[in-house]
Amino acid sequence: MKPFKLFLAVFMLQLTFAFTATAQKQFKVLLVTTTRGWHHESIHAGVLALQQLGVHNYFDVVLWEDPNGFTDKYLEQFQAVIFLNTTGDIFDANQQKVMERFIESGKGFVGIHSASDTEYDWEWYTKLVGRMFHIHPTVQTAKMKVLDPKFPGLQGFADGKLWTEEWYEFGPEKVSGLNYILGVDESTYNPKADWGARGKGEGMGKLHPLAWYHNYDGGRAFYTALGHLPTNFSEPAFLDHLYAGILWAATGKK
Repeated sequence: MKPFKLFLAVFMLQLTFAFTATAQKQFKVLLVTTTRGWHHESIHAGVLALQQLGVHNYFDVVLWEDPNGFTDKYLEQFQAVIFLNTTGDIFDANQQKVMERFIESGKGFVGIHSASDTEYDWEWYTKLVGRMFHIHPTVQTAKMKVLDPKFPGLQGFADGKLWTEEWYEFGPEKVSGLNYILGVDESTYNPKADWGARGKGEGMGKLHPLAWYHNYDGGRAFYTALGHLPTNFSEPAFLDHLYAGILWAATGKK
């Protein structure tokens, strides 16, 4: 290679690296994985998958690691907060107010699987999620149902697609206006569960939703019940579903 062509090739390569390092990403999300109850084995796989999802789709994923760092000032840099398989009471009263102000400012929330098994006594949060986890039967394979094909990211979940999951049964709606996009066909698995003092589950009937979205308190919230198994996070269909929800929560774009 001639000296000038070599110089030009090196210059262009350096320019590409510089652009990649300095170019602004689409958006930035904070990933929360705190548990104060059951700890899902899939959390590690989920963190890695979401980080790679950010690389592939050019957005930043920051793992929340400082218990005292959940402040208004810190959250200014983010467009959405993701609760990945969180459980129990994970925020104190001050942090709850920070989260409320974050959504009120027009930002977004994404809840994955046991995010609906989190903060039952925080009424505002239960409305943000939309419905809370009640019970589930044993992990089984069942057929999926697309409830709203207009919402993106569902192309891998055509009606009748087989999926193995911990099928959550939910309590009543905590707020009106939930837009259901994905469900499960209860006729294809046994939805019954008996947890003794916790109660029994008989299923939810013809409409058994698994994922939904809605506008809430000035911001946006997306929830999916999928994500119990570590292997879920290597499934292209699930990753497309997650990214569509994250994109909408962070930007309002479908």
